[in-house]
Amino acid sequence: MHEERDTPADLTSALRPRRRPSPPVTRPTYLHPPAPERPDPVSFLREFVRSPLTVGAVAPSSRSLAQVVTSPVPSHGHPVVVELGPGTGAFTTTIQRRLAGRGRHLAVELNGHFARRLALAHPDVDVVRADARDLGSVLAHRGLGAADVIVSGLPWAAFSPHSQRDVLAAVTTALPAHGVFTTFAYVHARWTGPARRLTRSLRSRFDEVVVGRTVWDNLPPALVYHCRRPIR
Repeated sequence: MHEERDTPADLTSALRPRRRPSPPVTRPTYLHPPAPERPDPVSFLREFVRSPLTVGAVAPSSRSLAQVVTSPVPSHGHPVVVELGPGTGAFTTTIQRRLAGRGRHLAVELNGHFARRLALAHPDVDVVRADARDLGSVLAHRGLGAADVIVSGLPWAAFSPHSQRDVLAAVTTALPAHGVFTTFAYVHARWTGPARRLTRSLRSRFDEVVVGRTVWDNLPPALVYHCRRPIR
């Protein structure tokens, strides 16, 4: 009787470990969308060195300051919100979170580097590279008659009296009777000539100007002006 035996090739195949099938490739599922890009202090400082008169600060505003400045953005409806001088987007992120997809959000930025970064980080924001003094034209070009809320991160201390006057004129013209304007100033410079001029200008252009509490968690510490009922 002939006994069949395994050949060396059969033995090698039998002893070779079998490979388990690879698990299917799946993409990660996010419970929340990835957070937008945070303001870059290095980029901010670089732009300040290049153009200190248009940037006006050495670091982005803090989250604490952003919460106070953007507080007038309503939690309902479809408001038109305008940012003047958004920079690296310290206020932009908070405004987007408050709007949650509602209304219109325009960001008017003169610095080209900041405008490009902002457009990439916030595709839902209408980023416009323009001067704040041209706010009326920016709104008209988009078929918008007015803005419900205007938030400013502009470097007022670096503005001449003429420029400051023109920007505030554009702001009051763009706001309806119920509109709100917020801006801020640094505490250490509150008693300087440009800061006092800003305060006088705000009080002459708005029926109500409320100076908020000092935001110490900012570099440098800042205070916020809440301005309502624009005077035409």
